[in-house]
Amino acid sequence: MTTVGLIIGNRGFFPTSLCEDGRERMLKVLEKEGYRVIVLSADDSPYGSVETYDQARASAELFKRHREEIEGIIVTLPNFGDERAVADTIRLSELEVPVLMHAFPDNPGKLEQKYRRDSFCGKLSACNNLYQYGIPFTLTDRHTVEPESDDFRSDLRRFSAICRVVNGLKKARFGQVGARPAAFITVRYSEKILERAGMSVDSVDLSEIFGRARELEDKDPAVSRKIEDIRGYIASDSAPAESLMRMAKLGVVLDRYIDSNSLNGTAIQCWSAMEEYYGVVPCTLMSMLSNSLTPSACETDITGLIGMYAMVLASGQPSALLDWNNNFGDDPDKGIVFHCSNLPKAFFADPPAMESHPILSGDFGKENSVGTLSGTIRKGPITYCRVSTDDYNGRIKVYLGEGEITDDQVSTFGGYGVVNIPNFQGLLTYMAKNGFEHHVAINPLPVARVLEEAFTNYLDWDVYHHTE
Repeated sequence: MTTVGLIIGNRGFFPTSLCEDGRERMLKVLEKEGYRVIVLSADDSPYGSVETYDQARASAELFKRHREEIEGIIVTLPNFGDERAVADTIRLSELEVPVLMHAFPDNPGKLEQKYRRDSFCGKLSACNNLYQYGIPFTLTDRHTVEPESDDFRSDLRRFSAICRVVNGLKKARFGQVGARPAAFITVRYSEKILERAGMSVDSVDLSEIFGRARELEDKDPAVSRKIEDIRGYIASDSAPAESLMRMAKLGVVLDRYIDSNSLNGTAIQCWSAMEEYYGVVPCTLMSMLSNSLTPSACETDITGLIGMYAMVLASGQPSALLDWNNNFGDDPDKGIVFHCSNLPKAFFADPPAMESHPILSGDFGKENSVGTLSGTIRKGPITYCRVSTDDYNGRIKVYLGEGEITDDQVSTFGGYGVVNIPNFQGLLTYMAKNGFEHHVAINPLPVARVLEEAFTNYLDWDVYHHTE
């Protein structure tokens, strides 16, 4: 449920009765869409509308009392509305949350004074004032729209997703488990830039994680439960019992680390100290975390993790982190995406198999390299997103877009699929010239518009939205 503050705009030159009808209709629609609404009552002002400065101040004080709950503000204009009162309410509330601007449409056959709204014009004036005040806002797809329409319901669902992304990222906490692998300087990032944007990183050394795992007894109830969780998540009969025990203990420690630090996701040093000095591949555990909407990224890629988490917030579905890995024959718009792999189970076309890592097992033995998930990514649409810190300019930069996983077949290990992206070569050129990493986050729902609006309009990140 999304909690919003509602501002009902009013202007005395127009029938105030339109605010009564507008309030009732808007509240019904918001309730059906699962919104909880904070709004002035009819005792506070005519039908809870806002026209004067005193009414704006009263509405702002109401919002302040609910500041810990309100995730966004919706402005609705049943008539022209007082544009300054709308802007004053938002400014005085001191809430830095997304704002949706809605205006009722007129009926061309009812333009006499009794029914005339002029909300079409009033919305332009209200937006002008918000622009002057420096208050960012989101528009409905149609300039004026009936609240009961499918178009407006789509606007509301997109706005709710924008609120989740903006508010979620502004207070996100991520865990970096282990140091960056020495060879992967591509995943360097600036903690200070992220902190300025509201995102904190808690780091822990692998030695602490290994030490805590080794302190656990085999018969510890938490370890036994974790073994059952693993077996319930993926077929693991082929895994040596000792390997499964080590995996379960590591899983218990990771869960406790996440819980005790209120983390929204983790980026783990999965290569190759984990296998050499502890004797397990963490992919299954990372897959389980991502599948439960607490994303876990490979190779301590914190900014890759941010893209994963942003799409979890936008879609409510698991995200994965993959390599842009191979060309697919001579098709310029297709490529192979791959990891070796910790993909969420929800991503696979068929139930994945738990295997030993085919590369690492050569160096450290199969018994110390158990835990990767292998299989084909299911066909369907995707959103892709890459977040990065531009340390030289002190900015967060992003590219994003939409494409699809095709049903083209390849033969390899790990988790993999063939992606089709319009003008893929243009995207690859942009990535290479602008210093983006080889990792990309993907999600199975089309949420590029949500991400672009959240990142650009409310978080002030530099965004390239790739299209044809």
